[in-house]
Amino acid sequence: MNRRVAAPGRVNLIGEHTDYTGGLVMPMAIDRSTRITFHRGSDRVHLASVDEPGVVDLPLAPADPAAVQPSWGRYVAAVVAEMAPHDGLRGHVSTDIPIGAGLSSSAALEVATALALGFRGTAVELAQLCRRAEHRATGVPTGIMDQLVIAAGVRGHALMIDCHTLDYTPVPIPREAQIVVQFIAHRTLEGSPYTERVAQCAAAEAAIGPLRLATPELAAAIADPLVRSRAVHVTTENRRVLSFADALRAGDLTAAGALMVDSHRSLRDLYECSTPAMDAAVDELCATPGVYGARMTGGGFGGCVVALAEPGALTTGWVVSAVDGAHRA
Repeated sequence: MNRRVAAPGRVNLIGEHTDYTGGLVMPMAIDRSTRITFHRGSDRVHLASVDEPGVVDLPLAPADPAAVQPSWGRYVAAVVAEMAPHDGLRGHVSTDIPIGAGLSSSAALEVATALALGFRGTAVELAQLCRRAEHRATGVPTGIMDQLVIAAGVRGHALMIDCHTLDYTPVPIPREAQIVVQFIAHRTLEGSPYTERVAQCAAAEAAIGPLRLATPELAAAIADPLVRSRAVHVTTENRRVLSFADALRAGDLTAAGALMVDSHRSLRDLYECSTPAMDAAVDELCATPGVYGARMTGGGFGGCVVALAEPGALTTGWVVSAVDGAHRA
């Protein structure tokens, strides 16, 4: 008998490049998902994709997930390697998450694969497993935000996640708010300066201690100007997440939008992970009547921008809603 699992994509509303230092983020799971239809009982993992070329055909103990082809199969292989299941599956994958847009299509595939292979555990445990798989598949030292919000999403809410304790708090999105995502450019974090930014944050922590505990004033005292700018972004961004949560709870969309714009400026000027095309898109969005604020979202260096707007204010882009996390259908 065929079974089915589904895992949503995600958009991050605020709290960028803070997760890998154990800071605060506020993403939401979105109403676009990756689905696997399958049956169990095979001695291999065999998956075809409706949307991507190639077929994944793996033993239950893949030796080198990063070397698997087609390239999307790396994420499947890494989850298989982490789980070491007793039996495999045969099935197919489909998705309406745009691939390479920065909406976490890879993390959704990881989480869906783990559920299809029989994972039983908490949302946090599922996220931790899939984050390890991401590292195996790509070698990029990403944080846990994507996997955790995909596993633990709550309909109608963003999640404020403490990436150190892995505690998460649902924050309601006001009904009068619309979240719109615009795709700017295809991107991948592999080969991007992402890993360099992680190293710069590590250098900052070597100078002043954990950035999740540091103040912007302490970060501003770092001697190296490049490391200082990265640390000032992270410490101010953590504060913005808290303020953004308060603004959403109060229904103050004007304040929430202003915080998103401040976040984008910090990412552009201090963290240097935006692009001219993303900056232009944010400027255009912010000049549109009915838009409270906008920012780049995801790891940057391409991908998407996200806007907080009045319903109907924007006629281009994807209107997304907050949904529950991954599940067995």
